[in-house]
Formats: sequence, structure tokens, C-alpha cells
Amino acid sequence: MQLSTTPYEERLTAPRSWWFVSFLVGVSMALILLPFGTLPLLGGLVGGTAAAAVVASSYGSLRIRVVGDSLIAGEAKIPVAALGEAEILDADGARAWRTYKADTRAFLLLRSYIPTALRVEVTDPDDPTPYLYLSTREPERLAQALKAAREATA
Repeated sequence: MQLSTTPYEERLTAPRSWWFVSFLVGVSMALILLPFGTLPLLGGLVGGTAAAAVVASSYGSLRIRVVGDSLIAGEAKIPVAALGEAEILDADGARAWRTYKADTRAFLLLRSYIPTALRVEVTDPDDPTPYLYLSTREPERLAQALKAAREATA
């Protein structure tokens, strides 16, 4: 597989506040286990923090990549030849497309803590998906990478 001329990779990591909340979950587990002694308290602190951190990390482990002639968004892999024009969405536009303008057939890669997004039309007539909605911190760069990959395959 040949890399595109403008490679793109982004990991949709969870915000820092979620890691603090993970610590607070550990503290609450420690307080619950406080009546049982010091060792259970420490176990609750470590175990609760670790469990909440695993959940936060797994939610923030999605990646968006443009590799060769494909767009890989989470577990979806779409050839760029099947994609149309990309529309860069600011915070208000992204909110509109994930709420009242949303199509139930669309592929949505949503992360509520990322305010901007990219909406890419699907031009493949055999695919019932009308568009892809991708939460991204760098929608301009992703749109440029998709355009460069489309031009490289054409």
C-alpha cells in the first residue's frame, strides 16, 4: 500500500479533565472501602482509578487516518474514490449536523468534547451511507489530506 502525498493521522484522545475524573472515581472507591481498613482503602484508590482510566483511555483511542487510497475512521475503512467533497464544520455547524440535520443512515464518528468536524459525502451508488461525520480537531488538514489522496488515485 502506497502512502498518500499528504499523510494524516489523528487520535481522538479524551480531554485532561476525564483523567481527573478517573482519579475522583478512585477516591470515591477508597472512601467506600474506608471502614474496612487501610489496605482495602488503598486497593479501592488504585483499583477504582485504574478501572476509570481504562474506560477513559479506550473511549479516547479512536484514530482517523488517511493511508494510501483509504480513509480509516475508527473501525471503518473507506476508499477515497468513494468519497465526494468535504465540508469543514465549525462548532455551530458541527452541532447542527449531529443533531437536527443528521441523517440516521450516516456514519457518525462523534466525540462530544471535540467542537469541530468534517462532513464528507459518500458518492458510491452501492453504499446507502449519505455522508461521513468525523469529529476532528484539525478539519482543514483532514480535508486537504483527503483531497490529496483522491488526486493521487485519479
